[in-house]
Amino acid sequence: MVDELRGKITKLRDFKSSDGAAAFKIVGDDRVTSFLSFDSRSPGMAQKMVDDAIARIDGALRTEYYLAITRIDDDELIGTCRIAFSGVKAAKLGYAMAAEQWGNGYTTDAVQTILTFAFGTLDLHRITAAIGPDNHASQAVVKKLGFTREGVLRDHVFTNGAWRDSVLFSVLNREWPAT
Repeated sequence: MVDELRGKITKLRDFKSSDGAAAFKIVGDDRVTSFLSFDSRSPGMAQKMVDDAIARIDGALRTEYYLAITRIDDDELIGTCRIAFSGVKAAKLGYAMAAEQWGNGYTTDAVQTILTFAFGTLDLHRITAAIGPDNHASQAVVKKLGFTREGVLRDHVFTNGAWRDSVLFSVLNREWPAT
């Protein structure tokens, strides 16, 4: 279990079984999933995603921190944020925000919060983010937080019936926090 991580305007916490319906509003929304590495999911698939994340919390060796994003003043899931370990002191970053919450600064705050946790508590060295080339808002988030563009991963994910490139960004522990 992870204690609640608090940003300026968001909180990150482990998922609860009751988050399934709110998760569906994110992973079942084509506006959101058009930028992600998977197609929109059904309500049952969204609940399974939540249940599977809960099951992985108490694993002997936690391989990820897949957390619910809420506003600072309530507990309703509005997004997801994930750090998945990928090598020696390295991890991949992923996140998604409900379309109705876009433009409020929640994503930037939540990502900043999980990065502080990852570089501090988890003592990671390197974090990468692979972002679709058309997802300019997501690219702006990582650039604002000090990530460096490394290049393009060609035909990186198969989603929405086609192969899609990803733009790879990274940030190192010594570059955090971004100034």
